[in-house]
Amino acid sequence: MQLFLALCFLLGIPSGAPDIHSLKVFYTGASNVPNFPEFVTVTLVDEVQIDHYDSSTRRKVPTQDWANKITEEDPTYYERFTQTLMGIQQWFKANLEILKQRLNQTGGVHIFQLMSGCEWDDETDEVNGFRKFGFDGEDFLVYDLKTETWIAKVQQAVPTKHRLDNNKAVMAHWKHYHTTVCPDLLKKYVKFGRSSLMRKDLPSVSLLQKTPSSPLTCHATGFYPDRADLFWKKDEEELHEDVVKGEILPNHDGSF
Repeated sequence: MQLFLALCFLLGIPSGAPDIHSLKVFYTGASNVPNFPEFVTVTLVDEVQIDHYDSSTRRKVPTQDWANKITEEDPTYYERFTQTLMGIQQWFKANLEILKQRLNQTGGVHIFQLMSGCEWDDETDEVNGFRKFGFDGEDFLVYDLKTETWIAKVQQAVPTKHRLDNNKAVMAHWKHYHTTVCPDLLKKYVKFGRSSLMRKDLPSVSLLQKTPSSPLTCHATGFYPDRADLFWKKDEEELHEDVVKGEILPNHDGSF
């Protein structure tokens, strides 16, 4: 079989550091999920997981070496947050039961989630916060920082929306958290993890073919981060027919 000229491209690796950084904390409460803790949290900075807590280990622990550096300025950071998460764990357990009753879904497997965090533009110093509750994979309540109100995504969330909107002390607390506390913590993480978070490694690319009639394979390795796409082009046209895409997998050195 005569081979056409093929070009292999890798996209998704920006050349410079991102202007906008993000801090996201995901809280998950589970009911009747086999082999899964009843409560789990993970923290992501610029989409990289940096720590973990669950109801089985009952400890907040870093998952990146550089995340340990925060204890240089704050020695009790992980112990203090562990105690806080133990309290949040009980809050999640109680509210998951309330939601099951309110939604008339007391049996079976259920998931109650919260995503909370902020973004910071290191060029303009502008910050933005977000807070969203979900139940069984669907949005339940979403916090609108601009209007300082909650948006009910389902009818059953309306009573909670009104109760939260009318609690001025709680609303002031969350505005302060999302505009000051969260961005300050994000800036601290970016400072400690800059060399890792800003890491940009280009790939080594190889074209492989066992025989003239066997499939042609393009293999890229050693790139970072993992936000990449690999595709074929012929005469500047992207090819999709008879193309099988592989997976992005981790290397032992942390690249992909």
